[in-house]
Amino acid sequence: MLVLLAGIFVVHIATVIMLFVSTIANVWMVGSSNFGTASTGLWLRCNRTCEQLPVNSDDEASLKAVQAFMILSIIFSVIALVMFIVQLFTLEKGKRFYITGGIMLVCWLCILIGVSIYTARFTGKMPEFTSSHHGYCFILAWICFCFSFIIGILYLVLRKK
Repeated sequence: MLVLLAGIFVVHIATVIMLFVSTIANVWMVGSSNFGTASTGLWLRCNRTCEQLPVNSDDEASLKAVQAFMILSIIFSVIALVMFIVQLFTLEKGKRFYITGGIMLVCWLCILIGVSIYTARFTGKMPEFTSSHHGYCFILAWICFCFSFIIGILYLVLRKK
């Protein structure tokens, strides 16, 4: 049982770190053209130097929503990690980690909403570039989506023995 708890704890920490990286780094979309490659993220657009992300007024609300949901997912993931540690030492034997699982599923929902909005509104929106594809931050966000769901379900069914 101790090995299972340690494994879940390690995967949870990895999920938190990947959420931080995917939200902070600016490699959600990568495009290439005759002038070189550029990447855009949630905050900046980087070619050789980074500058403010140019967003038209129609997409500004969507970008703010993606930013907000990704930050909320980080907050809920960290709160779930703290709650897991607290419940590990305060719960009686045989009790389940309901609060931790619920918070982690809220984190999962925030990631789902944020990345889905980004997918719907910003995929392929680098018009001055001939070819564009998703960067590693976008892929990390979807990996965190999967991990947070699995961890949330495991917390709900896990009993402390």
